[in-house]
Amino acid sequence: MDGIRHRNLTLNGINVHVAESGPADGPVVLFVHGFPELWYCWRHQMAAVASHGYRAVAPDLRGFGDTDAPADPASYTALHVVGDLVALIDAVAPEGQKVFVVAHDWGAYMAWYLCLFRPDKVKALVNMSVLFNPRSPNRKPLPTLKAFLGDDYYVCRFQEPGVIEAEFAELGTERVLKEFFAYHTPAPLYMPKSKPFGHSPDAQIALPPWLSEEDLKYYTEQFEKTGFTGGLNYYRNIDRNWELTAAWQGDQVKVPVKFIVGDQDLTYNTGNARDYIGKGGFKRDVPFLQEVVVMPGVGHFLNEERVGEINSHIVEFIRKF
Repeated sequence: MDGIRHRNLTLNGINVHVAESGPADGPVVLFVHGFPELWYCWRHQMAAVASHGYRAVAPDLRGFGDTDAPADPASYTALHVVGDLVALIDAVAPEGQKVFVVAHDWGAYMAWYLCLFRPDKVKALVNMSVLFNPRSPNRKPLPTLKAFLGDDYYVCRFQEPGVIEAEFAELGTERVLKEFFAYHTPAPLYMPKSKPFGHSPDAQIALPPWLSEEDLKYYTEQFEKTGFTGGLNYYRNIDRNWELTAAWQGDQVKVPVKFIVGDQDLTYNTGNARDYIGKGGFKRDVPFLQEVVVMPGVGHFLNEERVGEINSHIVEFIRKF
């Protein structure tokens, strides 16, 4: 793509692919993708911030794209991924300089941890789709999800290594990606074994208007090369993250934050997300929360679905600093 530079860096013991745009001496905006995404999901936002003089930096996270994918599922904890991000910040930002962070989905999950563990690295955060999830001292996440949402809830179905990968292989990489990207239902995602996405594998799936055949081809080629296991391993560390983060029990996220979510996003319509935002819990746990934007009619992949609006939200917020 025009204006995008690519390089590989050795960070935290692995090879990390990084895409960059904008002036090399501009303030750094670090973009952190989710599942099943890649650096590529930020291509529009990278161009937008670069046009305002910022240096956009978007890695493929460990397990994705052209970045190394360690074989051990236990190598995908929040401590590993935040370690990668801190090493990347140290590599691209002048010594001691904080960076802006923009993140979505699993990237948002990891961005919360980055701000919790190393607020000294972050100037401000624009987070999308995934709310901060304060650690409950008495409730392990996975058993809690199973109790409330059942074994067919997608996070629960992703847990056993190899099982969902085999089902995805039967469907084919392109079909799996189309299913995820086309999901625009304001409800939890269930994946029963007979119907992995809740309908017959023969059902016609139309590409959402924001995703071109060329875009789908890029994602498909990358995931056919790597498989889905690296990304799925993030889900397989939910309980391990809970165990490893006991030392941060009760801590707040103390960086300036703007949070954006679509009202059709499955995350906004699962559990107590709306009450957490509306009844003060979010502001209690993230005291420097400056704005919550709920976008009507918008689904999970909002940074690609509403490019212009998201670009404006990001630039408007980071220019305050």
